[in-house]
Amino acid sequence: MTDVIVVGGGPVGLLLACELTLAGAGVLVLEAASGEERRTRSLGLRSLNARTLQSLALRGLVEPLAEAQRAMFEGLGRRPESGDDPMGVQADVVALMVEVVQKGMVRGHFSGLPLLEPGGGAEYLMLKQHRIEGVLAARAAELGVTVRHDCRVTDVTQDENGVAATLADGQVVRAAYLVGCDGGRSVVRKRSGFAFSGTPGTMTGRTAVAELADPGAITSSLRGQGGLVNLSLVPGEIATIEFDGGPGERDAPMTAEELQGSLRRVTGVNVVVTRLKAGIRYSDNTRHADTYRKGRVLLAGDAAHVHSPIGGQGLNLGLQDAVNLGWKLGLVARGLAPDSLLDTYTAERHPVAARVLRNTRAQVALMRPGAQVDALREVLTEVLELPDARQYFSAMAEGTNVDYAPAAEPLVGRFVPPSATPPEAPSGGLLADGRGLLVGPPGQGRPGEAVAGYRDRVRTASVEGAGALLVRPDGYVAWAGERDGLGEALATWFGPAR
Repeated sequence: MTDVIVVGGGPVGLLLACELTLAGAGVLVLEAASGEERRTRSLGLRSLNARTLQSLALRGLVEPLAEAQRAMFEGLGRRPESGDDPMGVQADVVALMVEVVQKGMVRGHFSGLPLLEPGGGAEYLMLKQHRIEGVLAARAAELGVTVRHDCRVTDVTQDENGVAATLADGQVVRAAYLVGCDGGRSVVRKRSGFAFSGTPGTMTGRTAVAELADPGAITSSLRGQGGLVNLSLVPGEIATIEFDGGPGERDAPMTAEELQGSLRRVTGVNVVVTRLKAGIRYSDNTRHADTYRKGRVLLAGDAAHVHSPIGGQGLNLGLQDAVNLGWKLGLVARGLAPDSLLDTYTAERHPVAARVLRNTRAQVALMRPGAQVDALREVLTEVLELPDARQYFSAMAEGTNVDYAPAAEPLVGRFVPPSATPPEAPSGGLLADGRGLLVGPPGQGRPGEAVAGYRDRVRTASVEGAGALLVRPDGYVAWAGERDGLGEALATWFGPAR
């Protein structure tokens, strides 16, 4: 019996598996689809915001992701050969988008209203999902994580001793704990009895790889009388959104006729779709699990919360779930920390997701056609010219407004500032192995003495000009100040001393 089963081998499941392994837990990942199936569903681009990249930097994962983006943009920036540009994507448009991202001007957007800083400096990456999965799968393989594809989980049961996952072929796999990272229609969530309340869909989104008889007949428009049409940065991909009450049948194969009808309704142009290679549907169905834990079963990513993709926050929200949960569950599964540590996962992450669900609902409302919404968007555009307002919305989009302990000392509960980490460790360094970090100014006692019973869980370092900080493995500050309270913080977040 392994320590933890992770159901779902997407980005959230793979990152969680890596975090659990760093924490010393044994992990088995069960993924229903094959690798090729996941690749064919990888339509559109996924954004990784500032906070996610700061978290991934702790584990040295940003550079391989940035390299994957560079390779992707190099391919997109080359003008296709004649006949190979079915959606009419122009190289100069691609070059402009590449420049905006690579210069660090992007802070995301709010309902299509760009959040840009001309001076640059923002951290932001845009990638196809299968490329993100490729980087995380490579890291999981380096760490020795076992990933089994074509393993569809059909049932989950638990008792006081562990959790059993039943596979489609009848095989039963057991572990001490199980985490559902299996998407919005999660089998783990449904079979384990988590409540999942919210609001039904009001829109139908379609993204497809298709060819048009006249590629120049339409252009991208974030708002129109019939909805939205977007010619993707990815050649051949096109997306529409209609505010029609949501899709009926999600799983039926999309046809050229269906996409053609949607394009005509949205644009008012008699577009002819000559070929459709692949397509997916989505909605703004917004739901939230009441808790992220029931006994030995936990949820992360879309299994715990679903919402509109407008704003690009869903993947980031799930990856942050994984970073928050991984080290905690690893310590508990190894018997180094009490079971109660897992309760902090819901306590910290549930409010964050609730705020994202609220702002994505607002973004959908601002995308709707109509004179009243047009006026509201004009007003909001003016508001975003105010520095404080732009900073507020940027922090929301970047995920940098998270505070796990708002009533505590200013640094506690916030992500560790760069000035408080060793300068020789710009890519994680002392946090790269998944342990915590006690930082103290040089020449003021020996920080190692305070963590004598935690050397397997906490490192120490001296930083010129920094105050004393205890940093959790996920990069958030657990304690700041003098010696008072350090022992309690260590016991709270890392279990009893050895």
